[in-house]
Amino acid sequence: MVSDDMALVREYAQSDSEQAFATLVSRHINLVYSVALRQVRDPHLAEEITQAVFIVLARKAKSLNPKTILAGWLCRTARYVSADTLKIQRRRQFREQESHMQSILNESDSDAWEQIAPLLDEALDCLGEKEHNAVVLRFFEGKDLKQVGASLGMREDAARMRVNRGVEKLRKFFTRKGVTLSAAAITGAVSAYSVQAAPAGLAAAITAALSGSTIATTAVIAATKAIAMTTLQKTVITAVFAATVGTGIYEARQAANARAQVQTLEQQQTPLTGQIQQLQRERDETARQLASLRADNERLNRNTAELLKLRSEVGSLRKASRQLTQGKTADANDPTAIAAQAMLNRAKLLKERFDQWPGKKTPELQLLNEQDWLNEAAKGELESDAACREAMGHLRWTAKSRFATAVKEALEQFAKLNNEQLPSDPSQLMPLLKPPVDSMLENYEIAKPGSVHPPQPNSPNSERAETWALVEKGNFTPDGIPIRDGTNLSDPDYDMYVVIYRGGYYGYGTGKRTK
Repeated sequence: MVSDDMALVREYAQSDSEQAFATLVSRHINLVYSVALRQVRDPHLAEEITQAVFIVLARKAKSLNPKTILAGWLCRTARYVSADTLKIQRRRQFREQESHMQSILNESDSDAWEQIAPLLDEALDCLGEKEHNAVVLRFFEGKDLKQVGASLGMREDAARMRVNRGVEKLRKFFTRKGVTLSAAAITGAVSAYSVQAAPAGLAAAITAALSGSTIATTAVIAATKAIAMTTLQKTVITAVFAATVGTGIYEARQAANARAQVQTLEQQQTPLTGQIQQLQRERDETARQLASLRADNERLNRNTAELLKLRSEVGSLRKASRQLTQGKTADANDPTAIAAQAMLNRAKLLKERFDQWPGKKTPELQLLNEQDWLNEAAKGELESDAACREAMGHLRWTAKSRFATAVKEALEQFAKLNNEQLPSDPSQLMPLLKPPVDSMLENYEIAKPGSVHPPQPNSPNSERAETWALVEKGNFTPDGIPIRDGTNLSDPDYDMYVVIYRGGYYGYGTGKRTK
């Protein structure tokens, strides 16, 4: 069943198949709802988060990697949306979490589950991606080890080791939190109680809300409004649907909670000045967030204008190339025509060299435009092998810089949305990136703290790289020791590693660095 999840995702992305999406919802809704319920401990809010997660799936369907383990991706996305939701309602939500989780725990007579349930999702966040996916498939989805191995692309013995390693890490985590249980007790409790049935009709509501829609932004906004409308009706505080699904949920829940407080005020007719002031502060904070989102929207509009300009320039270059080809026979001795043709030939040569290059490929090259190739070709002749390799190195760095700039901006947005916390896994940045940049994240990993040191002279805010940095996979040993001999570069003599941190990025290679 797991093996055809991504086939259904592709079918929905390509043809807006309602049947394919409905199948995905019915297959995974219990998993997503259970993760959300453990996080927020409020069935109604868990329903909204479940809806939001599947809306995110609809938006990201085209950009998901074909090798994605959908159950693991949904599990992480549910925790991510849940964590954001809780930030705006910490105190009040804490009491609601205690009440709802206690009612759930009272239904089970398992002492082990009562001890680990409040800590389970925090513990899962400490696992690596492969261990996390293995544990989810084995104990949440109920797959046997052979099925787990097939989903992860490994043998059954390897899947068993991956699962055992993940369980042992969970056991150690619980022990540090004062919960001492055996591995068997933990796995038994998780298998029996971790996934609970979602409310009847929730799957149909999600499917119906997205019925006939496309993954365009306007359609997703319309679907989200249709789902959340029951929460927004007859409220005394106006909630604004922001640019992300998570922000819409926060505001909707805040409005509902404010409405409940106003009703209490009317019934009791007692002065609650302190609570009213708190609501006013929260309203001001929501207004501030909305202003920030509007600023981001204006920036995106400017980027769109720049993209149109670049497309126009590429069209002009193609037209000039055609005119040059037509005019070549008319006046082959024209110096301007000869120089222009030579530049085009050099750009073509560089592209051919990349296609023929035997070393490591550079996926970021797809971020280059025609002007980038022509600019590099215009710098000089490429008659020698060294000159070609140097030009290729320049283009690789231009492409990596473009990728690093996009990731750096996404990192700033993530920190703002998560109380200045930085991601624990690169995949958490995917909702903030556009294709094809989001698919390139799979080639990067978070470096071990203290293993990355800033260049000299220092880049802006480069001291932050020592505590959190995103680097290309394979540039560090498992112990966090940097590999600086260039063996895992496309071209050790001319290519460079890239280090991305909050506030900037820099590159370094075998004996050379750059900001």
